[in-house]
Amino acid sequence: MSAVQAGPEVDLSLLVRQVRWEAEGVVSVLLEDAGGADLPQWAPGAHIDLHLPGGATRQYSLCGDPCDRKVWRVGVLREDAGRGGSAAVHERVRPGTVLGARGPRNAFALAGTGPFRFVAGGIGITPILAMVRECEAQGVDWSLLYGGRSRGSMAFLGELAAYGGKVTLHPQDEVGLMPLGEQFGAPQPGTTVHACGPAAMLDALHGAMESWVEALRVERFVAVEATTEQLHSERAFDVDAVRSGVTVRVPVGTSIVRALEGVGIFPGTSCEEGICGTCETGVVSGEVDHRDSLLSEAERAAGETMMICVSRCTGPRLGLDL
Repeated sequence: MSAVQAGPEVDLSLLVRQVRWEAEGVVSVLLEDAGGADLPQWAPGAHIDLHLPGGATRQYSLCGDPCDRKVWRVGVLREDAGRGGSAAVHERVRPGTVLGARGPRNAFALAGTGPFRFVAGGIGITPILAMVRECEAQGVDWSLLYGGRSRGSMAFLGELAAYGGKVTLHPQDEVGLMPLGEQFGAPQPGTTVHACGPAAMLDALHGAMESWVEALRVERFVAVEATTEQLHSERAFDVDAVRSGVTVRVPVGTSIVRALEGVGIFPGTSCEEGICGTCETGVVSGEVDHRDSLLSEAERAAGETMMICVSRCTGPRLGLDL
């Protein structure tokens, strides 16, 4: 459900207009086209790849106004135990910095027509911000449960205050863990739940919604690890790149992406963890062993697409639309 339609992904040169503190450890970065052109259209849930100082590339959710073609906004939590991307933003990105980017890309679009229930944990509020803005503009029934370690660590509270009672804040140091079982244990017909946040929160929400989990849409910042059963059953298989007329063997321990690159086929990739959606590829034939953190249970069951950076084949052969 979006009044704004996104276009194809493009490579961009973005100028940093402003860097601003939003909460403890969280900054927002305002970005504009370095040449002054309009930015591509995007819809709530979209993210972009940013090429950061030092060489890292990271994905960040767009959290501004999709109708504003002049400015994009991302929010970045500093993670000292991370791989250095957030530190590069906090320490080296300043007004006037020029960053390469690619996008926008959307694997977390609003699904359904409402009512919508949103759950955000910590920096997971970033993709949700544009979603609640869209729902409010369209007059759709929505509410948000937003949790964090403390009120001081929760970003964008000033913006959310404008929505009044539709937003429930749940700082853990004041009221404990979010009551996910209480609020989402019973099915709510017609409702779609969109959630983004720490893995523990998303896993707890998935468990609470076991009886109506098909209504849950999540975006993860950290990939779900393959199960022991998946790892033990891993085997080599063949991939037919149908449009290219090429067949390649995918050994144990090698991704489909890497195997295809070895025969001169270079699919688009970014995170290589199954969380960004860049490598989503159509499945022509074969049974997929889905290992991504993006597709819904219904999408997995349909077997029409897969993330070829992490997912594999349960049988001897797989046909892909490449």
